[in-house]
Amino acid sequence: MLKFVIKTYRKGTVYKNPHLFVLNKGLNSGKPSNEPFTNSFVIIFEHKEDFDNINLTAYALWRTKFWHQFLCGSVIPFLRLHDVRKEFSNKVNQEIKDHEEHVKNVQTLKLLEQSEKRFNENLNLINDLRRVILYRYCNR
Repeated sequence: MLKFVIKTYRKGTVYKNPHLFVLNKGLNSGKPSNEPFTNSFVIIFEHKEDFDNINLTAYALWRTKFWHQFLCGSVIPFLRLHDVRKEFSNKVNQEIKDHEEHVKNVQTLKLLEQSEKRFNENLNLINDLRRVILYRYCNR
């Protein structure tokens, strides 16, 4: 069983255990990060392995806009701590049940991330070459 605690982040607090920050205000609510946001929750894990397993789940929930159904507030939408604790725990428990599939998905997503990184590097190189050629053309 994965063990983690979800709390409201307080500025200046130092966490010794592996942890993950989750944005709780705005339309990007639920966005996970290793760096704290001003308005965020922190998920504190007992073990590094727990962090590795749950990090992908947090990212998937944000990318699929799962948290939008729980947003409250008319001007600046926000997530409630109670909703995040309840729903995040449910999703993590589902991942534990399908652990083999989860591991395969993690590996596939890591490969896709590496491919995307290489693709973006190639695009940057192409744009740099284009600029150099155009620069040479304009300076004749």
